[in-house]
Amino acid sequence: MQTLSLSRTLISAAVASAFALAAVNASADLSSRYVDNDGDMVADVPSDESQWVDPDTLVFAYTPVEDPAVYADVWSDFLDHLSDATGKKVQFFPVQSNAAQQEALRAGRLHVAGFNTGGVPVAVNCGGFRPFAMMAAEDGSFGYEMEIITYPGSGIEAVEDLQGRQLAFTSETSNSGFRAPSALLRSEYGMEAGEDFETAFSGSHDNSILGVVNEDYDAAAIANSVGKRMISRGVVNEGDYDIIYTSQTFPTTAYGLANNLNPELAEKIQDAFFSYDWEGTALESEFANSGEAQFIPITYQENWEVIRTIADANGVTYDCD
Repeated sequence: MQTLSLSRTLISAAVASAFALAAVNASADLSSRYVDNDGDMVADVPSDESQWVDPDTLVFAYTPVEDPAVYADVWSDFLDHLSDATGKKVQFFPVQSNAAQQEALRAGRLHVAGFNTGGVPVAVNCGGFRPFAMMAAEDGSFGYEMEIITYPGSGIEAVEDLQGRQLAFTSETSNSGFRAPSALLRSEYGMEAGEDFETAFSGSHDNSILGVVNEDYDAAAIANSVGKRMISRGVVNEGDYDIIYTSQTFPTTAYGLANNLNPELAEKIQDAFFSYDWEGTALESEFANSGEAQFIPITYQENWEVIRTIADANGVTYDCD
């Protein structure tokens, strides 16, 4: 765990150069449903108060990287705290896919959420998502790395060995599960999906990890924070998979809210995140496994710059309308 430094194994200089060129054009690409008059790259709160919503029940969803039933329990104490802080009932929405979570936000059925790293730009541009927090270690450091993993004895010892083999991705909106490895393989190794290696989409990082461990996939691109939590829970064991590549550090799940919430309610929601006492909770027990111990404030404009750049390097656009 660390800040967005390059002290861990880096994405190659060639990839970094491509990212740097793409960064020149990285900008907000909001749906026509939203405006950004203050230039912070996220949707403004509507100026017309009649468009504000103040629901009796707040709906919260956590990114579907693992079994939703497990995370309903993990988040239960925090959601009780959120209820006390806002005076609202709070419902956990166990989304089964990234697409379902995005659609729920866009349709107005989701009020507070944690979106996976690569899904944040989609949520911002297409759903009016306003990120404000991220989990971090006690010292304020944060992040995770993309890893390419394989099963022991697969014959894959380096990235080049993926030639002619199968690599599992999670979903096309995932940073570590698709966009970052796609840019890496294309720019540094000249390898294109469907041409130089076969692909599969597992739907989530835990599915990819289990698929590799069970030898359903030759290899997979994953977020190592998910792997660490699965090992800590005994879902998989150390040594069940080998790591052949580790990237630079990326920001992790962003927590935020819909842009059209009543501003007073929105402020109470944000305060609830930053006032939450993790000690002795299921949230602490689960996320300590990946080194996280608190919520810290973030901005989409600053903290997601590298993710927008990766998306641009992959030619991603947001045609939301």
